[in-house]
Amino acid sequence: MSKPLVAIVGRPNVGKSHLFNRLVGKRISIVEDTPGITRDRLYAECEWAGHNFDLVDTGGIEPNTKNEMLLFMREQAQIAIDTADVIIFVCELKTGVTAADEDVAKMLQRSGKPLVLCVNKADTIGEIDPNVYEFYSLGMGDPIPVSAVHGHGTTELLDEVIKHFGEKETASDEFEGIKVAVVGKPNVGKSSLVNFILGEKRTIVSDIPGTTRDSVDGYVNNEYGNYLFIDTAGLRRKSKVKDSIEYFSVLRAKLAIDRSDVCLLMIDAEEGASEQDTKIAGLIQDAGKACIILVNKWDLITKETNTMEEERKKIYEVLSFMRYAPILFVSVKEGTRVRDIFELINEVYSESRKRVSTGLVNEVLGDAVIRLQPPSDKGRRLKLYYMTQTAVAPPGFVIFCNKIELFHFSYRRYIENRIREAFGFKGNPIRIIIKQKGDND
Repeated sequence: MSKPLVAIVGRPNVGKSHLFNRLVGKRISIVEDTPGITRDRLYAECEWAGHNFDLVDTGGIEPNTKNEMLLFMREQAQIAIDTADVIIFVCELKTGVTAADEDVAKMLQRSGKPLVLCVNKADTIGEIDPNVYEFYSLGMGDPIPVSAVHGHGTTELLDEVIKHFGEKETASDEFEGIKVAVVGKPNVGKSSLVNFILGEKRTIVSDIPGTTRDSVDGYVNNEYGNYLFIDTAGLRRKSKVKDSIEYFSVLRAKLAIDRSDVCLLMIDAEEGASEQDTKIAGLIQDAGKACIILVNKWDLITKETNTMEEERKKIYEVLSFMRYAPILFVSVKEGTRVRDIFELINEVYSESRKRVSTGLVNEVLGDAVIRLQPPSDKGRRLKLYYMTQTAVAPPGFVIFCNKIELFHFSYRRYIENRIREAFGFKGNPIRIIIKQKGDND
C-alpha cells in the first residue's frame, strides 16, 4: 500500500507554509507574509517516530470568494483534502476563531477524514494561552497550540497525526521510475501539459502568466513506464524578478531541474526560441540533465511545405549548444503527439545511462585522430594517449594527453561530435575532462 498522505489546510496567511517547512525539516514551500503565496499543492516526504508519510501544503481556502485566483486555490485545496488520509487544519491564535475558520471547519468535517486542529503562532513559552480554548468551538476536538516559527508543539502535533494512520503502509520506498521536470518561460503550457498527462487538474491552469509558483509533483504509471512529473514556475529574466516570491520560484525551478532525470523544455510555437529559452537550456545543460525540446501550441501555426523542418533549424540556431536535444512539435490543447513524449523520455533516459567499453571508446578516438590530426603550437603537437568513460547521467569521458594547453576547444568539440556519431547519447550533454599524463616528449 502507499504511504499515508497528510494535507495542511486552512485560510490564507495562518502560517501553513511555515508549518510545512518545520515538519519536513527544510525550506521547501515558499514562505512570505503576503496572503495567497502558496498557490498549488506542494508535496514532500516526512518521517516521524518510525512512520513515513507524504505531506502536502495547500493554498489558503477562502470559502466565499469570487476572486479567480482564490477560487483556483480553493479547488486545489479541495483536491488535496479529497486524497488525504489525515488533514491538519491550521488556525491562528492571534486572530481567534474567524467566520472563515468556521466555514472551512464545516467543509473539512463534511469530508469525513480524520482531522487534527493546529492553532499556530502560539509563540510564547510556558502556560497555554487561554485564547487557545476558544477553538474548541469549531467542534474538531482538542486544539494543539504550535509555533511553526520556533518549533513549539510540533511533537504533539505529529504524535496526534500518526495516531490516525491505522493499517496504512508506512514503509518509505524510493521512487522507481523516471523523474521529469517541465520547465520553460511563463505561459507556454507547462501546467496544461502536466494536467493532460495526469488526467486531472493537478496544477492551476490560467491565462495569467506565472500562476504556478511552486514546483508540483505528479505520479504517472502507464504502458510506457513509471514517471514523476515536476511542474515548475515559469522562469523569467532576472530583470523581471522583482520580488522575493518570484525569486524563490526561480530557485525552485532550478532545484526541480536538479531533482530530475529528464527535462522537458517547453517553447511557444508562435514566439519561437528566444534568448530566455537559451538561459533555461543553459541551466539544464549545466545540471547535466537529459533534455527534450517541446514546441507547444503547434495547432496555432499555419503550415506549409517543410514548416516543421524550418522551425527546427531556427530553434537549433538559437539553441546552438543543444543540438543534441530532440525536438517534438505538440499541441497540448488538442493532444497532438503528446503520447509520443513518453517514448522520447524513455529513449533519452536510457541514453543518459549508456556505458561504452574502453576498447570501443579508444577505437573511436584513434579513428578521430586519423581523420583530423590534433593541433600543434610552435612545433609541438598534441598527443592523445587514450580515452575512457568515467560517468553516466550525464555521460562523462576522460582523455589523457601530453599537454592540456594544446587541447583547443574546437578539437574538444570535434572529439565530442565523433563520440556522438559513434554512440549516440541522444538528448544528453557529454562531459569531457582532459588530463595530462606527464609526457615531456
